[in-house]
Amino acid sequence: MAARHNVLVVGRGGREHALCWKLAQSPRVRHVFAAPGSDGIAQVAVCLPARGTDEIVAAVGENDVDLVVIGPELPLVEGLADDLRAAGVAVFGPGRDGARLEGDKAYAKEFLEAAGIPTARSASFDDLQTALAHLRTSGAPCVVKASGLAAGKGVMLCADQDEAEAALRRCFEDRAFGDAGARVLIEEMLEGPELSIFAVVDGRRMAWFAASRDHKRIGEGDTGPNTGGMGAYTPVSDASDELMDRVRAGILDPTLAELIRRDIDYRGLLYVGLMLTAEGPKVLEYNCRFGDPETQVVLPVYEGDLYELLSSAAAGEISTTGPLPRHGAAVGMVLASAGYPAGAEKGVPLAALQSESAELLFHAGTRREEGRWLTDGGRVLCAVARAEDVPTARERALDRAEALRFAGAQLRRDIAAQEP
Repeated sequence: MAARHNVLVVGRGGREHALCWKLAQSPRVRHVFAAPGSDGIAQVAVCLPARGTDEIVAAVGENDVDLVVIGPELPLVEGLADDLRAAGVAVFGPGRDGARLEGDKAYAKEFLEAAGIPTARSASFDDLQTALAHLRTSGAPCVVKASGLAAGKGVMLCADQDEAEAALRRCFEDRAFGDAGARVLIEEMLEGPELSIFAVVDGRRMAWFAASRDHKRIGEGDTGPNTGGMGAYTPVSDASDELMDRVRAGILDPTLAELIRRDIDYRGLLYVGLMLTAEGPKVLEYNCRFGDPETQVVLPVYEGDLYELLSSAAAGEISTTGPLPRHGAAVGMVLASAGYPAGAEKGVPLAALQSESAELLFHAGTRREEGRWLTDGGRVLCAVARAEDVPTARERALDRAEALRFAGAQLRRDIAAQEP
């Protein structure tokens, strides 16, 4: 019988819950650990009170961990993968140099241009007055982006000059995003549907999951401010074989070639956010980790062994390349707290969780206290349903999400509504 392994997932959100859930299904996995994990993740993994490099390295040794999978972007940007590899630990997650693609949007733009990859025209600025002067000549509509990490909330779509100026002042004067907004990009506003591509990279080769689509705005009809994501689905009808061939030739292959040219040994998940414009697919952004909530729908339809896939990538010898196998469709709908994304009302009872099945219900912001489930964050739960097609999965996911509603819950009922 093949050896079984222990794996540790770093993080505590809905994405990490989905990763733990899928890894636990592998016949090659003995135990799944999470650091620090959450009460929701504790349903599928052993949670360890480990934070920071030293504590995680200690947890790896104490629990005979064979692979560490890093979920969130911040520890990747800060170099956790480098520190773990220096300690002799196998890691799925890029080092600091690769994670810079997400942590520094201005650098990512320079990378895209050097690789000849289609993207929006943009300019970056370190001070308000220079940015305002550029805005007066470039005009609106436009997109204002904090260059650093802003938890998915540093992208502001501006319909006119007034909105764009307000967004710039929010970054430079109000310091709404802290140091992440010390440098700001002003980009042309691309038009078209978005697409998320998750590519597993082993340094030299890559494989990718079925394309998915995230819904970032808080309100139905894509209204209101951006969030970390209010729902997602896969597969996406726009992502035809022909389109994916164009994405591979014009975006994925050149990205990998540019990483290699820069001597970046990228071993982890490369998330490419695309806009399908009238001129063809263009890159909106790179992320250096699995997306949330796309992970919660991509992994349930993936027909492979996730441990085998991620461990082979970490070892630099990926077990497969090209498109990864999937079956059926999945739709996930997020229930968010009142006040999100500006804030979050915590401590609200989640009465429906007492009787609801835990299968395909991923916890992002919950806690268990005295036998009761309570809200403990902005995005609280992601209710996922699978089916043979997207419309059926959507109907099932909506029924499930409605049954889980709590006081003040925000729910977008139009996730995947555009699919035929």
